Amino acid sequence: MTFTPHGKHLIAGEWVATEQTFQSEPATGPVHSFSVGTVDLVNRACEAAEDAFWSYGYSSREERALFLEAIADEIEARADAITQIGSQETGLPEARLQGERGRTTGQLRLFASHIRKGDYLDRRFDAAMPDRKPAPRPELRLVERPIGPVAVFGASNFPLAFSTAGGDTAAALAAGCPVVVKGHSAHPGTGEIVAEAVAAAIAKCGLHPGVFSLIQGGRRDVGTALVQHPFIKAVGFTGSLAGGRALFDLCAQRPEPIPFFGELGSVNPMFLLPEAMAARAEELGTGWAGSLTMGAGQFCTNPGISVVIDGPDADRYTAAAKAGLEKVGAQTMLTDGIAKAYRDGKERFESRNSVTPVYTTESADRVANPNLYETTAEAYLQDHALGEEVFGPLGLVVRVADVDEMVKLAKGFEGQLTTTLHMDAGDLDDALKLRPILERKAGRVMVNGFPTGVEVVDSMVHGGPYPASTNFGATSVGTLSIRRFLRPVSYQNFPEALLPEDLRG
Repeated sequence: MTFTPHGKHLIAGEWVATEQTFQSEPATGPVHSFSVGTVDLVNRACEAAEDAFWSYGYSSREERALFLEAIADEIEARADAITQIGSQETGLPEARLQGERGRTTGQLRLFASHIRKGDYLDRRFDAAMPDRKPAPRPELRLVERPIGPVAVFGASNFPLAFSTAGGDTAAALAAGCPVVVKGHSAHPGTGEIVAEAVAAAIAKCGLHPGVFSLIQGGRRDVGTALVQHPFIKAVGFTGSLAGGRALFDLCAQRPEPIPFFGELGSVNPMFLLPEAMAARAEELGTGWAGSLTMGAGQFCTNPGISVVIDGPDADRYTAAAKAGLEKVGAQTMLTDGIAKAYRDGKERFESRNSVTPVYTTESADRVANPNLYETTAEAYLQDHALGEEVFGPLGLVVRVADVDEMVKLAKGFEGQLTTTLHMDAGDLDDALKLRPILERKAGRVMVNGFPTGVEVVDSMVHGGPYPASTNFGATSVGTLSIRRFLRPVSYQNFPEALLPEDLRG
């Protein structure tokens, strides 16, 4: 199945063109024209979303579950075309896109199952005590309710799982919140065909068309108008620290401030303990090289830093990592901008006397080659720039004198999405020293694995203290993410017939 984009926005069930256009920048294949988003389109989409909320926000869990499943079905019906346009636009291999499509439809169906169970509603009941002294107690019931229309910004590195119908959209729709998506210009054709799938599901389920809109392209004023529109009640974002912080500030400056759930990146440090290093330094180094270069390192959970105790085992580990990186060829990056940012990050490391090159390469245009450096704990703690994410296959080994210095270094890290302990049984005492620090620094703490890749399950946390994310109590992956788009409401002395359906009986 071949797909040729028409380049229009989806606004409340209508495909709308605008006068100005922008051109896609595919890694391969034809260039396509897309209409540029406008503030007027934002207003139309948000007004339609608010109108849709009065029906969709009060629909049954079963109705919403069927809608989520219909979106998944419609995406699968366009499987080959999605892979075709997605691969052209991003340069990602077909197998990666097929797997990401499965994750996307899987999380839609997971949310359908989740809301059918109803546990997320956190229903509570306190019976009346009319005879309580000195004052009677009223009957109280609590349930989680949807907050209203949600804005979602698509991610550059996941054209399916974190974009148009990705995790933020799935969670918001499951909660009962209409969604307005600001598509990412790195893959507008992929966004368009997925929006077609959502539109088909809306028609199939007979829902208000304002439940979902997609706006493509546009200058900064379009994103600003979206996060500041009075009908938008929350924002989901996956992207850069600078872009996310700017949107976060806009949300806070509104007359009615709203929550901004931004996932902004992480260096995901790994701490390699002595017994594990003595037993398998080479194996760990080779594994790190593979994780570091997976998908050209374009994952927010890419483990960019390894913390090791200086000595022969650290030498073996670093040598194995270097050997692994030397086997990796040039990889296509998602956009020209990401490729340039990767080269800039490499130059930042090269400019510092405190950093020693281990394996360096040259990258040009839209391709990236891996790079490896090392430094000391003292130098790392004195230079904040060494802890800034380099989005791509670049690794940093930080050498410490002993476990005590490793603990000191761990305390110096900023918030992370993940932290990892590599340990054997004999490392338990050292691991116990580190665990309280690592769990305070990250939303997901691992033992003996590599963090690249996120399971979409009930117990996953994909978030962490700032700057990993803007809300440390939230996750953007897994069923717990639905809580971002809900708020608790108590009902006092309500007759049963007047209660929301989810509180009756």
